[in-house]
Amino acid sequence: MNGSTSRLDAIEIIPVIGSAGLKRFIRLPDRLFRAEPHYVPPLHSERQAALTPKGNPFFGHADVAFWLAVRNGVDIGRISAQRDHLAKVDPAEPVGNFGMLVSIDEPAVFAALLSTAEQWLIEKGLKRVTGPFNLSVNEETGLLVDGFDTDPMLMMPYDPPYADHHIKANGYSKVRDLYAYICDSSAALPPASAAMVARGLPSNVVLRPMRLKDLKSDIAALVDIYNDAWDGHWGFVPITQAEVDHMAKAMRPLLHERLIWFAEVDGEPAAFGLCLPNLNAAIRDLSGKLFPFGWAKLLWRLKVSGVTTARVPLMGVRKRFGNGILGRLLSLHIVEALRREALAKGITAVEMSWVLEDNMPMRHLAEAVGGRAYKTYRVYEKSLAG
Repeated sequence: MNGSTSRLDAIEIIPVIGSAGLKRFIRLPDRLFRAEPHYVPPLHSERQAALTPKGNPFFGHADVAFWLAVRNGVDIGRISAQRDHLAKVDPAEPVGNFGMLVSIDEPAVFAALLSTAEQWLIEKGLKRVTGPFNLSVNEETGLLVDGFDTDPMLMMPYDPPYADHHIKANGYSKVRDLYAYICDSSAALPPASAAMVARGLPSNVVLRPMRLKDLKSDIAALVDIYNDAWDGHWGFVPITQAEVDHMAKAMRPLLHERLIWFAEVDGEPAAFGLCLPNLNAAIRDLSGKLFPFGWAKLLWRLKVSGVTTARVPLMGVRKRFGNGILGRLLSLHIVEALRREALAKGITAVEMSWVLEDNMPMRHLAEAVGGRAYKTYRVYEKSLAG
């Protein structure tokens, strides 16, 4: 978290230094968006962990910097810049990222924040910038550009409608759109998909839920499948074992054995699907605080009263199975198992997200199980050459 202080049109851009600066950085959206009906304040303790090297293994393979925009002593914007050393890039045009972008609705603030992040990336020798990534493509990705009328799900960003215009005004253009699909758990599968599921699976395939007693080996299998399945897709950065171990620990209260399913082919894990109860539904009225009574409310809602929405953030089929009929069967059976088990837990709506606009097999799968694209998130890019 280094950098210099600059002044643009009475706007100060200051680097975030120390715990006090990070606290301001984390809590700024709560103040700017508190009147927005669909903004859900994140848990401050979770954000603190996610944005510090001690709490997030991402910092072990990335350079990160944070800044605040301040005017007359009041914080009015924020941004981050990242260089992920695990990202596969063209050596002739290395890419960095911006993220965590929050600002009042004012062009000069967006311009000051984005130019600061760009300059930091240029000084790192990078030639192009993409974003927003908060902080990684494997965490929160993209800017909300359509679907402002519902709350964001777990680990999906909230953004005001004006942000898209201000980013494009600073020379950024769309590189990819990402879709979120919503599925009604209580609805039967469409007839064609139901017929495929009814035919069952080949005798050498076993469908099973995750085993908490074997959590470590199952998580390792999940990582291996995911990194194999998505390698080669746009934006792919492998998930490290340290990141998954951290995620599993942080998400342990949300993990249910029957909301994580594997398909094994000849005894080898070949596909998986992970569904998590929508934490946002349980914390939206806690104002980011777990104390003094937030913990009790959160645990009650997760373990007793339950939540009625969930998200499928991770799914994958090994490449050697993914392009044929077997891969489609594995995916359909896993999604149907997740739908059935989610409904049994009182979950009536499941979001499948995010899905790349050009990932037609995954889009077709989401639609084949009755999903409807209801939110769009955008990733932008800009050349830093010259």
